[in-house]
Amino acid sequence: MLFHLFSRRTPPAFSFQYYQVYPPNPHYFLQFHRLTTAPPTPPPRDAALAKLILSSDPQTLTRILQDPTIQWTPDLVNRTLKRLSNHGPKALHFFKTVDRHHSLSSSDSFDLAIDIAARMRDYKAVWALMARMRARRIGPGPKTFAIVAERYVAAGKPDRAVKVFLSMQEHGCVQDLNSFNTILDVLCKSKRVEMAYNLFKALKSRFKADCVSYNIIANGWCLIKRTPMALEVLKEMVERGLEPSLTTYNTMLKGYFRAGQIKEAWEFFLQMKKRKCGIDVVTYTTLVHGFGCAGEIERARRIFDEMVKGGVLPSVVTYNALIQVLCKKDSVEHAILVFEEMLRKGYAPNSTTYNVIIRGLCHAGEMDRALTFVERMKDECEPNVQTYTIVIRYFCDAGEIEKGLDVFEKMGSGNCLPNLDTYNILISAMFVRKKSDDLLVAGRLLVEMVDRGFLPRKLTFNRVLDGLLLTGNQNFAKEILRLQTRCARLPRKYSSSAGGNSSLKQGDILPSTTDLTPELLFLIPEKRQMLLLVGATSLSVFSSPFEMISEDSL
Repeated sequence: MLFHLFSRRTPPAFSFQYYQVYPPNPHYFLQFHRLTTAPPTPPPRDAALAKLILSSDPQTLTRILQDPTIQWTPDLVNRTLKRLSNHGPKALHFFKTVDRHHSLSSSDSFDLAIDIAARMRDYKAVWALMARMRARRIGPGPKTFAIVAERYVAAGKPDRAVKVFLSMQEHGCVQDLNSFNTILDVLCKSKRVEMAYNLFKALKSRFKADCVSYNIIANGWCLIKRTPMALEVLKEMVERGLEPSLTTYNTMLKGYFRAGQIKEAWEFFLQMKKRKCGIDVVTYTTLVHGFGCAGEIERARRIFDEMVKGGVLPSVVTYNALIQVLCKKDSVEHAILVFEEMLRKGYAPNSTTYNVIIRGLCHAGEMDRALTFVERMKDECEPNVQTYTIVIRYFCDAGEIEKGLDVFEKMGSGNCLPNLDTYNILISAMFVRKKSDDLLVAGRLLVEMVDRGFLPRKLTFNRVLDGLLLTGNQNFAKEILRLQTRCARLPRKYSSSAGGNSSLKQGDILPSTTDLTPELLFLIPEKRQMLLLVGATSLSVFSSPFEMISEDSL
């Protein structure tokens, strides 16, 4: 067993230092283990204001801000911005109007606006907002740079993220150990672990890397299932005289489970007990989740009971872990029993609890019960975009597309705006029935998502464009083509190797090449001869309805 690497020193009592470094953007591993309780239900005023702003023109928005009956505060501005975050242009216009009143905009509201602009990949606006912060002497601070770096990484530009970190001092923000740890964490979260490790090796002496730094790198290696590398990092940590914390041990325990090394994980846990490492609720939550995901449900439940008997009280996150693994193993009824037990013992379920139950019921085909839980959720915590997107996805998956569209309409007119995943799911579902009207809906959804500041993937553009062309909607196809160009996405040329087997059958109506405008003809080599061979096309327009959805979207 490799536990001897840490045996030089007795582990100190558990510290929350690791958790306090990155409050805005915790790593998934830390999110899972964070000792949380249900957030308070936000007041309705920000929801009503967001709804009003969405339907307002610039002049009306100015009048709203000057309305004496509305007591605007920085906190209300921030909550309203969060409500508008999935409608980027409206959110940024609202913030621009608010910023004219210096007493209302704060560094937090600037950070929210910068995050929204960065998600839209409007980097010109990002840097303009950062310059505005500096001019007003309210930033940019370390949190701002963390947001920008994370968004660059999410956009596939990790090199730019590192440059942002290295340029902090040029923008009036001091680089320190915390900012160093933050950029390492951002890179590791996105699984750019080798880049993070190289940066760590290059700068660890300059910033005097601490236990948190080593934990982040070790956790990164664990994320990509390279536990031997994680152990090497922690070995170096001990050799440098740094004492492993309980977070260090919990990180390795989680890493073994993630890599499928169940036996090693259990042996590691036994060593933790033997050496009196101060096992806590995080450790037990890791065990419950790890054994549950490995299919050992009974063992997970026994560990849960052992934790309680040992005097370690479970947290909401522990219950969420147990409920999640039960739902994943098609034991949703047992999951609901655990949920009811949780309520009886006085725990307040949060949005994650409800979303896991709702997903489990949807997966079991019990959509009506899932909707009942959505309504029940409103009494405890507000349904979020993930809640509605789960329901929409399963309605579409079951072929009940109209019901999915109904839920979508309620989102748009209510307190929760759809996000990129919501649009992708619905657009993809529009190809299932191969109807011309459905493809028109897909086109309208694509236009709407761009208007709201989302950048569709090239695949999304191409599928919608293909579908409109194949159903004779040339004028709308031209509009989509112009939209694609405006979004800086180069249109794909058709080819016989486009991939996938076509679902078009003999007798499907295809437009004649004479109906195509010159603007569209250049997209189709050899004057679309391949499409004239009905039944021989290999376009992937009507392939799997959810192929554009990433595995970890929901």
